[in-house]
Amino acid sequence: MTVDMNEFWVFGYGSLMWNPGFEFEERQPAHLFGFRRALCVRSWVHRGTEEKPGLVLGLDRGGSCRGVAFRIAPQNYEAVVDYLRERELVTHVYKERTLSATLSDGRRITTLVYICDRAHQQFAGSLTVEEAARTVSASIGKSGHNMDYVRNTLIHLREMGIRDHWLEDVGRAAEGLYSAPPA
Repeated sequence: MTVDMNEFWVFGYGSLMWNPGFEFEERQPAHLFGFRRALCVRSWVHRGTEEKPGLVLGLDRGGSCRGVAFRIAPQNYEAVVDYLRERELVTHVYKERTLSATLSDGRRITTLVYICDRAHQQFAGSLTVEEAARTVSASIGKSGHNMDYVRNTLIHLREMGIRDHWLEDVGRAAEGLYSAPPA
């Protein structure tokens, strides 16, 4: 990967928006074209198990995606990339890419992104709201309940003024099916 060390950016569209897990110098709303946010990855680790997978977001081809870009200090480049590879490439359902995005102030940047691998066995493809809601309401992984992931994502999308009607429908339907684990 060739990177301008003075302008290294990471694009977040799901949990990276609200839980980046790394230090950054600047955080800006950003728009990525050619890929869309989709609840299309079966989670075997963070929000489910191989026996009972959850669902997490991926960048799938087509459309565009509004999210967040984080500018990383040059001295943190290696640590951030190592951290992201450990976090995002656990089962290799994501592919690491550098793509162009536009910041809210109009600047065009090159950013590190993780897109879903449609050929991977964890790729869920297009699900109905009901199928996704059943999975989200019942799955738990090492990072917690799948319902919490969807809730947090929707909260942060709303805070940024981003509407994702399909994900909102999944969230509402999953809430109706969800029964919180005993305390």
